[in-house]
Amino acid sequence: MTYVLLIIGFVLLIKGADFFVNGASKIATALRVSPLLIGLTIVAFGTSAPEATVSIVAALEGNAGVAIGNVVGSNIFNITFVIGVAALIFPLKVENETIRKEIPFTFLGGIALLILISDVTLQQLGDNFITRSDGLIFLLFFAIFLYYIFEVARNSRDKLENTIQEKVPMGKNTLLTVGGLGAIIFGGDLVVNSATDIALSFGMSQTLVGLTIVAVGTSLPELITSVTAAIKKESEIAVGNIIGSNIFNILFVLGISSVISPLAVDNKIFFDILLMNVLTIILLIFSRTNFRIGKVEGGLLAAAYIAYMIFILIRN
Repeated sequence: MTYVLLIIGFVLLIKGADFFVNGASKIATALRVSPLLIGLTIVAFGTSAPEATVSIVAALEGNAGVAIGNVVGSNIFNITFVIGVAALIFPLKVENETIRKEIPFTFLGGIALLILISDVTLQQLGDNFITRSDGLIFLLFFAIFLYYIFEVARNSRDKLENTIQEKVPMGKNTLLTVGGLGAIIFGGDLVVNSATDIALSFGMSQTLVGLTIVAVGTSLPELITSVTAAIKKESEIAVGNIIGSNIFNILFVLGISSVISPLAVDNKIFFDILLMNVLTIILLIFSRTNFRIGKVEGGLLAAAYIAYMIFILIRN
């Protein structure tokens, strides 16, 4: 039955993402908002719902390893495998604003995470924690990001105000978007729970499950959505989805989780957070190459994730 639920979850993810990308891109047209902005907000926050759910539940249950590992593992998966596979399908156009502001903001969030968990090194404390005050700092950063997004939305709308827009049936596309999002969330939940049960039955540790099965499982909506957007040549949604999701994961998901319950930090996670930040810089460098991520860069990113998976399997 677990395997059947796993298959059902994948079907829901694939069809849900198809409806979601179609609906969201048409709503963007109707509202005179750029597809990149829709990718950074509605699509990004929607596809990050599984990460938020898993990490918040893990915090409530006192399982800090899953909460933190899920966020860091998901972000690494997003930067490498998701963008890599999407770029292999169709080269991803990267907007100038994304290179100058959004990717650096993602890097800033990663550096803030690294600093706030370094209690032993910086404050000579006995253990490393993401405390409630750290969580509030993350949420303040997130509020700044939301303010930036609203400013982008206003400027984008002003620029497109005088352009002729085709009439889009809002009711139908809103239903498609909401229905697709629901299928993505529910399908992601089924995949994560089923895959975790299967992994534990094979004797994998909870830490390893959190870094691999749970991280990949909760990032399946990002993978399916970005790949679907790449197939439909909506590359702005594909890139915006990943950048927005990574910012949302660090600032909102970890912020809310640590406010609910302070999160103890496993020392092994320092390497993974450092790697996440290095990969963000590499993504920035790749993005500056003709303002797009091509198939060669995509192949390198996807290969980097496979190498990372082999490493953490050996490490754990």
